[in-house]
Amino acid sequence: MRKKELKLVVTFHTTADAMAMEKACKENNTPGRIIPVPRAISAGCGLSWCAALDEREEIVAMMEKVGIMMTRIIYRFYM
Repeated sequence: MRKKELKLVVTFHTTADAMAMEKACKENNTPGRIIPVPRAISAGCGLSWCAALDEREEIVAMMEKVGIMMTRIIYRFYM
């Protein structure tokens, strides 16, 4: 069984925003990956960005620079 870790989860209004996030993160070497929105959250388009908590500032700065809109940032246990 995998160890549960506290993660940063960013949700989006649209699938286009989630796909833009994935593209921008790859281009800027920003850590994380696209995941389905966890059931406990139920928000937005159904896709979210998952990363380590300590990457929050880098991720938010990159999103502001590129102009990606997020629904919200959530800290939760990820399985």
